[in-house]
Amino acid sequence: MATGELDEIQQYVVDVSLREDDIARDLRMATMELLAHGMLAPPVEGQLLSFLVGLISATTVVEVGTFTGYSTLAMARALPAHGKLITCDVSSEWADIGRPFWARAGVADRIQLELRPAVETLDALLADGAAGTVDLAFIDANKDSYSVYYERCLELLRPGGLVVLDNVLWSGRVARPGFSDADTEALRTLNAALRDDKRVELSMLPVFDGVTLAYKRANVVADPR
Repeated sequence: MATGELDEIQQYVVDVSLREDDIARDLRMATMELLAHGMLAPPVEGQLLSFLVGLISATTVVEVGTFTGYSTLAMARALPAHGKLITCDVSSEWADIGRPFWARAGVADRIQLELRPAVETLDALLADGAAGTVDLAFIDANKDSYSVYYERCLELLRPGGLVVLDNVLWSGRVARPGFSDADTEALRTLNAALRDDKRVELSMLPVFDGVTLAYKRANVVADPR
């Protein structure tokens, strides 16, 4: 399919399916002013995350990688009033952009922002007895640590809980044998490991920059690989 045709299809999807209100749009526009705006999840992906949170009736969500909190906002809005979203980042610089929009949407009290390395937050949750209590985990942070985040999040998930991994196609670089760097190799390694991971049911979707959905099977006690 030619690039022009693909762009037309993507625009059509936005035109006929996107339900982005003023709050989400204003946050997206504020994010687009940043030099690092490429880290923003597309609005249709934010809508997918919201859909998944609602679909599995999630009440507890963990997010690894906050950025300006667009995906945070989308998922928090799909939680019930008593729900909780724990989002991890190492700096408040970008997350602070999202805070006023979380408040405007009336979901700030559902969001717990943890400002430290994500592994520390995930390990703290496990140490506090949170294993098997999380409904959905969304991973969208530094690619070289994806495998570490995945293992921690899988332990935190309840049976039937869902891990969502973003950027698993990495602009197509994972499919180009001649291309190699640390992030690409980390994603290739994880993608191959997920294919053979019997602890989860798996679907890799060639949408956005590649999204993998993995839900945790019941009675998972150890890595069988």
